[in-house]
Amino acid sequence: MSDPHPARAPLEREDKRTFLQKLAEFIHPGPDSRAELIETLADAEDNQVIGAESRVMLEGVIRMADMTAGDVMVAAPRMDLVNIDAPFEELLHLVISTAHSRFPVYQGERENIIGILMAKDLLKLQRAPELNIRALLRPAVFIPESKGLNDLLREFRGNRNHLAIVIDEFGRTAGLITIEDVLEQIVGEIEDEFDIDEDEGDIFGLADRTYRVSGDTAIERVNEAFGVSLVETDPEESYDRKFDTIGGLIAHEMGHVPKRGEHTTLAGLHFVVLHTKGGAVRWFKVSPVADEAAKG
Repeated sequence: MSDPHPARAPLEREDKRTFLQKLAEFIHPGPDSRAELIETLADAEDNQVIGAESRVMLEGVIRMADMTAGDVMVAAPRMDLVNIDAPFEELLHLVISTAHSRFPVYQGERENIIGILMAKDLLKLQRAPELNIRALLRPAVFIPESKGLNDLLREFRGNRNHLAIVIDEFGRTAGLITIEDVLEQIVGEIEDEFDIDEDEGDIFGLADRTYRVSGDTAIERVNEAFGVSLVETDPEESYDRKFDTIGGLIAHEMGHVPKRGEHTTLAGLHFVVLHTKGGAVRWFKVSPVADEAAKG
């Protein structure tokens, strides 16, 4: 006996394309892969259908689909961490020297992240020393290295949290990632508090009697400001190769592009890399060697 109420076949979505549109797509089919899609965007820019900035952003969105947190994170050895047992003066020094807005806080070993400290919350501790720093901590968010950037950006937007600790497959801290790291994959470098226009200065005195020096600062400017004579250590190369900026000279002396946290001494000055972007040093922390010895 046949079913008096046969199941209805699912309705097919109506194809609203015109005959000419179907014919055009048959003759010129769309891209079949991400590589072809990116090539199509380049053609669109060449034909002035979209601008250069739009193409870069669209390519960033496409490429980001295959990227994970592990691809763009700041590796654990380069993380600026706060020790929960550190005195207030040490915390303040770290905030001033790095100029970050958020800091992972650990207890005992660096692997043991117990929360996130906002730099602005240190003002509360300064005004009320009786406060326990633990009361100022915010919960830390932990994500796996394999976390897709698309999903991570969605979570950042949803929970209003802008920093996450990245964990490897063994449960160890692999690094950290911020919402800025993710957005830069789409829009390119984002100017932040370190990115100061040249006409606003390139050498700044810090509270601990050290200096923050831009990597783009002319060598002559550094020589004049600190009363030193910065020259290349290899006299044979000094005749053939000239460096205009302190960042270029330090990279040459170290034999590679310095990473954050690396340091070297040259002409009586101690250079510590504070911030890098785009394969170049943006800011150094500089202090005379004599002052470093006095601190030790």
